[in-house]
Amino acid sequence: MSTQQSDEPIGAVVHRLSEQIPELVRSEMRLAQAEMVEKGKHAGTGIGMFGGAGLLALYGLAGLFATAIIALDLVLPLWLSALIVTVVLFIAAGIAALLGKKHVNQATPAAPERAIAGVKEDVEAVKGKH
Repeated sequence: MSTQQSDEPIGAVVHRLSEQIPELVRSEMRLAQAEMVEKGKHAGTGIGMFGGAGLLALYGLAGLFATAIIALDLVLPLWLSALIVTVVLFIAAGIAALLGKKHVNQATPAAPERAIAGVKEDVEAVKGKH
């Protein structure tokens, strides 16, 4: 770039700008793509954790119900043993679901925010407001 930009004819400025805009758009698109990949990974992790929470709850219900109810039945009535084990399993499932939700929240909103902000800054710079 020349240090004497004010002496440059408007046609040359428009020509230079028309050459630079496609590269600018491509770089913003690459940024948007990279940002969406990152958010997709967070969403996948969170969704996987939700699935894991459900699977843990299912296995927990089968295994722990039987074992814990039998053990508690030695000191408590059978119905109370079953109720205690059920509450504990649902608490564990709730904790796993909250952890999964945390990962999904890191992936939202799905829009590439940094890329959008960059495009807005570029538009402002082209308009001469920056």
